[in-house]
Amino acid sequence: MKTNIRFQNVLFAFFALIAIMMAIRFIYTGGQGFVFLVWNLFLAWIPYVISSKFSVLIAAPPWQQFTALICWFVFYPNALYIVTDLIHLDLDTIVPKWFDAILLFTASIAGLLMGFVSLLRLEFYLSFKMKPQFVHVVMIAVLFFGSFGVYLGRFLRWNSWDVLQNPLHLFGTIAVRIINPVIYWQTWGITVLLTALFYLLFVSIKAIKVDL
Repeated sequence: MKTNIRFQNVLFAFFALIAIMMAIRFIYTGGQGFVFLVWNLFLAWIPYVISSKFSVLIAAPPWQQFTALICWFVFYPNALYIVTDLIHLDLDTIVPKWFDAILLFTASIAGLLMGFVSLLRLEFYLSFKMKPQFVHVVMIAVLFFGSFGVYLGRFLRWNSWDVLQNPLHLFGTIAVRIINPVIYWQTWGITVLLTALFYLLFVSIKAIKVDL
């Protein structure tokens, strides 16, 4: 017998587990460690919510489609960014490493799932706008730019809001790395590796077929 489980329910279960673990950590330490996960998950949730409107945007006026796609694109790297929060395992705390590892890994999976579901929704939307081979190229490009956004956020500490708050400085930082790729080889090395990882995860999710 097959049981259909809505993704929203699974996502809620992830959030509940993360909330419980954070509460346990707060009680154990008496502090507010890892509260940043709440903000990061919220930022990852934004493109997920925007993508839920893609199916109805197919027949919407062009300006609405453009606005939604731009907003989604700006916030999308946040869904992938959470995986880099694993770096916080280096923090010296009284909490067992295994507990923090599970907490950070759970949050990372939740963020990636929201990111890949929203990417699948984008793929569905684009299937009405262009040929399949072009859609696949766009998916790779989105993951590449998303990975670059992860680099900007993790290593240079830029965020999505800076597109509006400090656009000139942000675009200047990006332009320098595009003009001088050899000097900033680490930038593109990290971006390419993350792109490969996220692409393999994405196509793996698409390829999985459960036959009970």
